[in-house]
Amino acid sequence: QITLQPSHPTSSSDLIMAMMVPSLMAPALINAPVMPVAGAARVAVPKMAFVDSIEGVGEETGNKIWDPLGISDAVSDEAVMWFRHSELKHGRVAMLATVGYMIGAAGITFPGEIAKGVTFASVGASGPYAAWDATPTAGKLQILTIILALEWAAETKKPHYMRGGVPGKIDQLPFEGIPGLWAPKIKFWDPLNFMGALTEEQKARKRKSELKNGRLAMIGIISFLTGHNIPGSVPALDSHFQ
Repeated sequence: QITLQPSHPTSSSDLIMAMMVPSLMAPALINAPVMPVAGAARVAVPKMAFVDSIEGVGEETGNKIWDPLGISDAVSDEAVMWFRHSELKHGRVAMLATVGYMIGAAGITFPGEIAKGVTFASVGASGPYAAWDATPTAGKLQILTIILALEWAAETKKPHYMRGGVPGKIDQLPFEGIPGLWAPKIKFWDPLNFMGALTEEQKARKRKSELKNGRLAMIGIISFLTGHNIPGSVPALDSHFQ
């Protein structure tokens, strides 16, 4: 019979150390970070779409983005900003066009001549729809030049509205001004600085009003043009608007 003996005799100090080591390691084991389990399911956090962060929602749509075709989900954030810039631009043009159409339909014109031998009254004599054809060629070129200048100012502004800039915002002309015609550094849209006296909340409310009025004006000018080309299609319009 073979009896195995320990290489060193067990002393009482060895027994005490053997009992103390687990107790000393217990706090470290308890406070140790828990390693993630491989393949554990992660809870998806819903992410707010970029289109939800821009201004323009209102009570009419339940304070939600009105996008029944889901266009904003199919395009990039840059494209969304392009749509917003276009909406502002066309809304402003539509507001001017709607007011101009209504004034022309009422027979109100500027005094004097628009060109040599051509009065404002003669241009608007046949109604607002025919006013463009009655405008002299030089006048048409001036209007188109102004439109081109505004487009150039918006597209050359840095940063671009699709790259972090503000859609529809033109602070000043993109050059130092023309002596005797336009003083340098004057804000183009707000030369008297009316917006500077408003709080941020008031500015946000006015920007929202501009969007809403522009949307309504786009519907309005389309109604005027449709009523002219298709008589009777817009019952609310009488012959003055046609």
